[in-house]
This record gives sequence, structure tokens and C-alpha cells, in this order.
Amino acid sequence: MIPQLPLAWRWPRRQRFEHFHAGANAAALAAVQALALESGTAWVYLHGASGSGRSHLLMAACQARMDGGRSAQYLPLAALAEPTAALRGVAGSELLALDDLGAIAGDREAEHALFDLYNRARAEGSALLFAADVTPAQLGLGLPDLRSRLGACTQFALKPLDDDERRAVLKAQAVARGIELDDSVLDWLFARYARDLGALLDLLDRLDHASLAAQRRITIPFLRDFLREGVP
Repeated sequence: MIPQLPLAWRWPRRQRFEHFHAGANAAALAAVQALALESGTAWVYLHGASGSGRSHLLMAACQARMDGGRSAQYLPLAALAEPTAALRGVAGSELLALDDLGAIAGDREAEHALFDLYNRARAEGSALLFAADVTPAQLGLGLPDLRSRLGACTQFALKPLDDDERRAVLKAQAVARGIELDDSVLDWLFARYARDLGALLDLLDRLDHASLAAQRRITIPFLRDFLREGVP
């Protein structure tokens, strides 16, 4: 049996297709949506740097499949204490999303477990969605047949949003909340805070609540106080 993952951790509220800002990744988004919503669609392998949206798309696919009344399972291999047991124990899901494949590269038993899962999913008509930071050829897998199977998937290289795109998303989300973010505030924020879009949007949520509680606009002094103390 696979350890049950906390529901809130598996499906963060922003990890939905409608919250994925595609940028240069529109083709990857379309392919993952098709895999999540349509039968007989080609399996997909996503690769890209941290912050490129790999996990977002995998969880969004699972949520969309479940919203359609079908079964799905998300396996974050790097976060599992026993990934081999998880790969061997998973069963009964119509969509399996396997994240962080690099975590099992070089582990002979885990690689064989994934190879067996791949073949079992083919036989049972399940769909597989993979993600890693590099291509199948670059993973360092010791099992050539597994490398070949993964290489046969439709592959997409995910590209993180650039600074201009992240700024545009953040500004649009602020406007939707009735928040005015001056360019000077964004300049200050981008120079001092993590530029991962998810982290920025989480920060915007917290700033929204804090500014309402304090009845203050979000200015550079407000930001400075908030980031230093956690509260204005």
C-alpha cells in the first residue's frame, strides 16, 4: 500500500489548469490537459528547472481527472520514504502522475519497479504522466529499457516565466483583488524576494490580508516591515 498523502498537500488550491500561466509552455499545457481529459492520448514527459511548473501540471492533471469522476494518483518520488514500494504498490488509478524521476535514477530496484509499472499501465489501459528536471537520456538511469520507454513519451521542455511575465501575472492578480501595486513596489520586491511565481502569489495573498487588517496601502515601507517581521 502507498502511504496516503494529505489531501491539502496533494492538491494545493492553485494547482489547477486555470491557474497555470503558460507563457512559452502552451503546447505542454494542451498536451497535459488532453492526457487528463481524453482517453487514448499519448503519454507525456515534462522536464524543466525548478519553478517551471512541472509539479503544478501534474497535480492539475490529477485534479481534472478526478473532477471528471475518474481516478488519479500523484506520486512525488523525491518526497516518498520508500519510492520502490510505492511504485510496486500503486494500482487502480486511471491516471498516474510521477514527479521527480531523478530521485530514483541509479536505484536498481526502483528503476525496475518503474519499468514494471510502465508495462502494467500499458496493459491495463492506464495513463502515465512523468516529470523530471532533465530529459530521459540525461537522468542517469541504469536500466536501458526504462530509458527507452520514457524516451518514447511525448516530451516537452518547460520554461519558467521570465521576470516581465511574472510581473504581469502578479500585477493582474493584484488588480483582481483591488490592490494597486506601483512599479516601484514591484521593482523593490523582485530585487529582494524569491521570483518563483507560486511564492510570489502566496506572498500577495498574505499581503492582501495584512494590508486590509492594517488599513494600509502596499508600499515599500509596508513591504519592508512585512518581510522583516511577518506583520506590518
